[in-house]
Amino acid sequence: ALRNLLQGLSFSIRYYSKSKRLQTVCLPSKIKPPKCPILDCSGHTLTQRTVPPGSILLWRYFSCKEEIKIPSKRKQNTSIITSEPLYKNLLKSEQKNWNDVSARYKAMTKRIKEKLEELHNKYTFSLASPRIKFGNNVYFEEDGCIFLSKAGDVDEGSVDLLFSTEDHGFSNAFIRRMRISPNETYMAIGLKSENSEEATCIILKLGHFPAMEKVIPNVFSFEWATSDVLYYTSQKDLKCQNVFMTTFTDQKHTKLVYTEQDPRFFVDLHCTKDRRFLTINSNSKTTSEVWLVDCRHPFKLPALVQARTKGVIYHIEHRNNELYIVTTYGEPAEYKLMKAPVASSGMENWQLVYALEKKTKLVDLEMFSDHCIMFLKNAGHLYLNVLSFVSHSVQSIKLPTWACEFELESRPEHTTSTCYFQLTSPVQPPKCFAYSFKENNLIEQAVQEVPIILNYHTTRLLAKSEDETLVPITVFHNMNSKELHRKPLLVHVYGAYGIDLNMTFKEEKLMLVEEGWILAYCHVRGGGELGLSWHKDGCQHNKLKGLCDLKACIMLLHELGFSQPKYTALTAASAGGVLAGALCNTNPELVRAMVLQAPFVDVLSTMMKTHLPLTIEEQEEWGDPLADEKCMKYIKSYCPYQNIKPQCYPSVFITAYENDQRIPLTGVLRYVQKLRKAALDHASRTGKKGNWVPNIILDIQANGSHCDSSWEDSLNE
Repeated sequence: ALRNLLQGLSFSIRYYSKSKRLQTVCLPSKIKPPKCPILDCSGHTLTQRTVPPGSILLWRYFSCKEEIKIPSKRKQNTSIITSEPLYKNLLKSEQKNWNDVSARYKAMTKRIKEKLEELHNKYTFSLASPRIKFGNNVYFEEDGCIFLSKAGDVDEGSVDLLFSTEDHGFSNAFIRRMRISPNETYMAIGLKSENSEEATCIILKLGHFPAMEKVIPNVFSFEWATSDVLYYTSQKDLKCQNVFMTTFTDQKHTKLVYTEQDPRFFVDLHCTKDRRFLTINSNSKTTSEVWLVDCRHPFKLPALVQARTKGVIYHIEHRNNELYIVTTYGEPAEYKLMKAPVASSGMENWQLVYALEKKTKLVDLEMFSDHCIMFLKNAGHLYLNVLSFVSHSVQSIKLPTWACEFELESRPEHTTSTCYFQLTSPVQPPKCFAYSFKENNLIEQAVQEVPIILNYHTTRLLAKSEDETLVPITVFHNMNSKELHRKPLLVHVYGAYGIDLNMTFKEEKLMLVEEGWILAYCHVRGGGELGLSWHKDGCQHNKLKGLCDLKACIMLLHELGFSQPKYTALTAASAGGVLAGALCNTNPELVRAMVLQAPFVDVLSTMMKTHLPLTIEEQEEWGDPLADEKCMKYIKSYCPYQNIKPQCYPSVFITAYENDQRIPLTGVLRYVQKLRKAALDHASRTGKKGNWVPNIILDIQANGSHCDSSWEDSLNE
């Protein structure tokens, strides 16, 4: 940190002695694609934004590509790989195997890479950087630099450069979060390396000569309480349990203001939309507790809203001296909007404002001075509910049928009369929309560089699972495709932590559809697509329901003529590897290939190691096999690693990351070893001439960490 600070100071002296003022740069009409993911000012990847920390959902999840990082599976010792030399030998062997295998596909990968680059260059301008508006000033980030422009001038090309990761000695980091103090004196910048879980907070003093004021290591979230008082959480061993306050007044000091004692809970910070309160949110998977810091009196002790109650999740917003509470309190145990006076915020004073319909997912909520907008999902369809605090009415607006995900504007102004957002799907680049409170209607932005792609079908199906539960499937295929039963099918699954399948735009998905592939997204239990009960019905002792759902989805797709087993591939990432790996053990005949990215494939051994930093926290998702023998047997019944056996497996392609702290490479190597041995044992036992032996390929990426790669690295993958 000291080295980086000195480098930054050195740069500031060199740079500003030359320019004598803020550097003004002209941005080309199409800015070079960023080397690392562009994140919005809440800390999420722009192309994957769902809910900011402390708003609707808990973010301590073990899923892929969520920038607010997700519980990891972690630094573990394994029984098969017993020594460092053996580990290194295995690593070398796998890398050699990968080099031999990948050489066969050079022509194909060259063609695919060119096509993906073409699509990326064609649509990257639609993935505009998030912008923070303060009065007449607009702050935004591009390619590791933070710029300042006057409102209305951003697209004119003339902007001021405030900060550059490369010039300040952080060339290997990307900007994941920005917070500007209320009077625009300071900017707090969160930096993270793509090869590490560690993050750093840089405090930049703004003005004619911006300069680094402070460097704070190991910071997860941060918010300004006032123009010179910053609250932040510290991160250690993938946990956040301490909140600090640091001042930038004449008498600078830092002090600890809150400590969480329960290892199941994770602490983050959020600022209410009207900037009246800063909330300290302590969340487990099933329970919440919130403390309020009054931004008018930032040195006072935080005040408790409601003591944690097992099974009750709640998050806070503020309007007109009332707290608006998004909570699971009451029946049914789904999210609902309630309110209570600030002075008497206990649960006994919570009054219902609005309850969601059954099987509805609350994706996000934005609070404005006279309105509240709920972004909702039901059976795959997106819609808005607009609550008016003036007329006490609710208007429901259904969104275009092709839309699968929302992408919200970063921190819209509390008093604005228009709410801006984008709609997207795996094969549709983000398209801008707005809701006008004055006109009470949805507006499709007049100037659209991104056309709606019309040459594909979006079909929504319901598969009947073993217990008669209807499981949603979203299917995409080219309109011009004939004989769909002969087309290749790529099935996606996740089904954990109450997180939806990621259905934001990706160039590779559009490329596949253009080339005749069918894409199917199976919204199985354990995910969050149909609300909290959908997650609850697929976790702990219900995990096998997700597996039954996945089997039912694939069988229905084949029955309806969407491909057939010999042309079907299954793909999953992170915790999605549990269901994908389990299906390949129980029903390998349903798919010909499986593609896994940083997969979690040994649930049992991980959950039995309580010394790992997040095992106790994740017992609410998987159970506690050490305390409960039934739980141990149940996990063992579906755990992918535990159930590998000699049989005809599909071919398997796994991408793993050398620096992944969530899915350490040793565990993936064990899985690959055992899977290869089982496939070869089966082939030798059957002994038929020309017996098919599946390819089991492991690609170990030196860069990136747990599905979190730059554009260049993900393109190579």
